[in-house]
Amino acid sequence: MTRQELDRQIRTAAAADAATVATLLDAFNREFDTPTPGIEILTARLRRTLTGGDLVALLSGNPATGVAVVSFRPAVWTDGPVALLEELYVQPALRRHRLGHALLEATCHLARTRGAEELQINVDGVDTDARRFYEAHGFRHTEPGAPEPMYFYYRDLTD
Repeated sequence: MTRQELDRQIRTAAAADAATVATLLDAFNREFDTPTPGIEILTARLRRTLTGGDLVALLSGNPATGVAVVSFRPAVWTDGPVALLEELYVQPALRRHRLGHALLEATCHLARTRGAEELQINVDGVDTDARRFYEAHGFRHTEPGAPEPMYFYYRDLTD
């Protein structure tokens, strides 16, 4: 498949696509034994969040076989927003056909278009395949000139 054919397959999801996005995200979490609230709850959340513009989902294929979810938030250090790639998923049978590449490039293009100066991604340290994929696309876990890696911390606030 040519680059142009891949690019044409990427589209921005609308609220009407919430169930499609939810189905792909649910499959992603189930594939990696990660908790998921289920398709119904994800669909309801996506119907609300996809309309505001702070969360954007890109879909590849027709019917959709891959998804990228990117969020945008205001930044203090730059004029534009910070873009965070929340999720990137391609159905297992279609991996190694450059669909993930096309989704990632479309995400970078969207972020640039929205004025973001960087795209951030959080990856589990043990996920060497994802780390290799992102590093092959120019992402790094160190800042320029810094010898140590950056870390992502989180705290569960639901207790």
